[in-house]
Amino acid sequence: MKLARKLVDSVKPKFAKGSKLEKYHYLFDAFETFLFVPDTTTKNGVHVRDAMDLKRTMLMVIIALIPSMLFGIWNTGHQHYLAFGMESSFMDNMIFGLIKVLPIIVVSYAAGLGVEFLFSITKGHPVSEGYLVTGLLIPLTLPVTVPLWMVALGAVFCTLLGKEIFGGTGMNFMNPALLARAFMFFAFPAFMSGDIWTDLSPEVGHQVVDAFSGATNLVVFDTNYASLPSAWDMFMGFEQGSIGETSVLACLIGAVILIVSGVGSWRIIVSIFVGGYLMGLLMNILAPADNLAHAMHTPAHFHWLMGSFAFGAVFMATDPVSAAQTNTGKIIYGLLIGIMIVVLRVFNPAYPEAVMLTILLLNVFAPIIDHIVVERHIKTRLKNA
Repeated sequence: MKLARKLVDSVKPKFAKGSKLEKYHYLFDAFETFLFVPDTTTKNGVHVRDAMDLKRTMLMVIIALIPSMLFGIWNTGHQHYLAFGMESSFMDNMIFGLIKVLPIIVVSYAAGLGVEFLFSITKGHPVSEGYLVTGLLIPLTLPVTVPLWMVALGAVFCTLLGKEIFGGTGMNFMNPALLARAFMFFAFPAFMSGDIWTDLSPEVGHQVVDAFSGATNLVVFDTNYASLPSAWDMFMGFEQGSIGETSVLACLIGAVILIVSGVGSWRIIVSIFVGGYLMGLLMNILAPADNLAHAMHTPAHFHWLMGSFAFGAVFMATDPVSAAQTNTGKIIYGLLIGIMIVVLRVFNPAYPEAVMLTILLLNVFAPIIDHIVVERHIKTRLKNA
């Protein structure tokens, strides 16, 4: 690290203000502060500092995403070989998965960071750190068969219209990664939902199998929940779906990392699971007795295991910018997300997966929830004064 520090210090003056490369100052600063903790000092006032700056916070989220990413890579290979009736080893699955998933991640970062760097150079402001996480979240919410140009378009869309147009990271009122997924879902529905190719490898051929992106089991459960895989398979993630969403176990490992590090809100995560379970129980009570195959009969805990419920609860709804900020507000925010996900899943057969749009909707209402909580708190204190 000392060698890297010396190398960075040796070229740093070339990017200082007043030098020939001044317009690239913030671009260089982005790379420097990504490698090392910023050396800026406070000259006025009293400030409390620690090692967890914004880049380090984003790094913790990326670490929490690693289990879901690695399992998604393995599952991509596993589902491919399984679909074509071929035996495969762990390494076979990982190698095949890397070949398919890695380009999606690279394109996501290249397109999104390209926009960030362009704004930094032309507008003369620091590079936003938020895309360090967004660039990985976007690929994990997509099916592995998505065309790379669509990934690039989604990344550019969410960076421009999801963040930069509102002032950059910290000013966005919606989760940028979910905004990219929503844009791609409505712009290219044939590639984001319904029947998709399990794989487009030329050595295998373009064979269509019964595969779905994202809400595989949700498409099935809407007509007959009894045909769902076992709870264990859904918990572990041995199913088709978007790259990072299938394994509830991997998502829970990420949740532990976020909660222990203090980056993620346990109130939001727990509230979403509680809200979804309670609404699932209510659906069971109100379910028609003459139609045991109705979606309302689905066991309440199955909603936790299907689709992107766990992934959305852990990584999307907990976005510290677009989520509720007050402690009470976080609980209300989480409960509403969990409740609405189950309601939409059961009563909206045209769109069986509801996690994405539900979280985006509650992102819009998060400031109102916080405002109501704060106003109620103020009135209570004034009344007791």
